Amino acid sequence: MRLGTSSPLKHDSANQWASNQIKIGCASVVFPVQSNEPEEKIIEYKKAADKAGLMIAEVGIWCNALSPDYDERRKNMDYCVKQLRMADKIGAKCCVNVAGAFGKRWDGAYKENFTKEARNEIIKMIREIIDRAEIKNTYFALEPMPWMIPTGPIDYLRLIDEVERDRFAVHMDVINMVNSIDRYFNPKDLVDECADLLGDRIKSCHIKDIHLCEEYTTMLRECAPGCGEFPIRYYVEKMNEINPDMPMILEHLSTDEDYLKYISYLKEELNGLYKTL
Repeated sequence: MRLGTSSPLKHDSANQWASNQIKIGCASVVFPVQSNEPEEKIIEYKKAADKAGLMIAEVGIWCNALSPDYDERRKNMDYCVKQLRMADKIGAKCCVNVAGAFGKRWDGAYKENFTKEARNEIIKMIREIIDRAEIKNTYFALEPMPWMIPTGPIDYLRLIDEVERDRFAVHMDVINMVNSIDRYFNPKDLVDECADLLGDRIKSCHIKDIHLCEEYTTMLRECAPGCGEFPIRYYVEKMNEINPDMPMILEHLSTDEDYLKYISYLKEELNGLYKTL
């Protein structure tokens, strides 16, 4: 597997960005430039990644393409298409968003997220983005969420069948799927199910941890690797079986110092499993 972080770390140039990633032990990256930035900058960062041997794991989107506000929805759909086209141009493994929410918060938990109408809108949204982008070198993927389609491997596989597009693939965030006590206490079963059902459709992964709080009632809290109880090494081993070059991206930390700290932890915890450049 290839470690990476969602942080570009502090840098002054594309070459320094790539060099910093190599220095901390990363072999994959989240592309730090957006499609609405100058073409010259996009090319510069792409060349820096290629020169350093860094795999571009992901291009992020992170907006609600199902916004209840029509104008906002169309604006976000256009942005999704532009980001996916950029991902295709730079050869990213995938371009990632969440399905979207049917409420004010772009990634919020709403009952309406799980209606038949919502599912139909999600299917239409995915098809439109892929069809408009006309991609050949990358994949569009959804990050699973605890309160948004898809919430688990069975639901993701069903969605793939419903979308009927070869360029729709899987972004694996197994921690986001831990939305029940059963999945929390049987995490290896969940990892096995993801690997068995989704297999080589998985193009990129997030890596983090989860902790069951002592307070009532059930509170599952995302946390940094090693601060929870998830079998991280087992997860990586299973993803490695699918693809020895699988990107595993550390995310949701507050500072560059935190990223350096927990990348060091992962390098120790995953000794013998990750590639260096």
